[in-house]
Amino acid sequence: MNSAAWLKHLRRKLRAWSRRHSYSFFSSLGVLLQHKVGTLMTVLVLGIAMFLPLGLFITLSNLEGLDLHQDEWNTVTVFFKSGTSRAEVDRVSAEIGKRFSPEAVKAISPDEGMVDFLAASGFGESLDLLQENPLPWVVQVSPRQGSIKQIEERVDDMTVFLQSIDSVEATQFDYKWLQRLGRLMALGGAAVTVLVLLFGVAVIVVVANTVRLDVASHTEEIEILALIGASNAFVRQPFLYTGLWYGLMGGLLAVVLLGMTMLYIGRPLRLLLETYGTEFSLSGLGGYNTFWVLLGGGLLGWLGAWIAVQRYLRRLAVGGRLGRH
Repeated sequence: MNSAAWLKHLRRKLRAWSRRHSYSFFSSLGVLLQHKVGTLMTVLVLGIAMFLPLGLFITLSNLEGLDLHQDEWNTVTVFFKSGTSRAEVDRVSAEIGKRFSPEAVKAISPDEGMVDFLAASGFGESLDLLQENPLPWVVQVSPRQGSIKQIEERVDDMTVFLQSIDSVEATQFDYKWLQRLGRLMALGGAAVTVLVLLFGVAVIVVVANTVRLDVASHTEEIEILALIGASNAFVRQPFLYTGLWYGLMGGLLAVVLLGMTMLYIGRPLRLLLETYGTEFSLSGLGGYNTFWVLLGGGLLGWLGAWIAVQRYLRRLAVGGRLGRH
């Protein structure tokens, strides 16, 4: 066979392959639409199963985008003993910069601290009764940025060093609540992974059971196809597309449910956060994540259908090529 004949033969096979798959793709959808009630119930189960991990995922994504003013809370505050000289404060500040290379080191004198305290407290003239300024020297140190674990390690090393200095009275680190939030976020991420796996298995099981019943109702047709020499792949094809459609419709329903939920809770959540002085709007999945949800749903449905049909084919004792790989 010359190259021209070979290419012609290849094109003919590709056209036959594409026509066969196109027919199975759209005819399987038509069959599902003919059984509206049964299809709707199955898709509802699949959509809710996909919605639960998806909802937790989008919740964590929005929490990560929430402005927590992290730059204002990751500062180590160093309080010096009363009567500490400016030279000693400068020496300790320089030593901190040399040892730990922080983002910033800011020294606040007692006079500057009193001005800030007067502006924030509102006591005003009441503090004029004090004969001397009781505030100590304070140094604010911003550690190098990084993960929460890295910041913890740097702050621990810095605290050990500062506690060894006689002129330092105490240190304070206001990052604990962000540490706890970060660990809760990590826990939430692990929970999302577990839920995706569990509900992914649930989707496969639901589709497999639904397609198994569909296969059982077409037993005679499958036997006839086997008798005329149909391959396993040919028999599986329409059922695989049925599973694909189930997964796609379940994923689409999950995305719609998520959008409706966000619309419903968006306004109350925004009003709540405004009372804390935070402007925030919920962000949805976006096109990229929506694509992966639909793709994942379709693949899970395809896999569930393949498991159901393959199991059935192995159990059928008929002639021809049916049941062979």
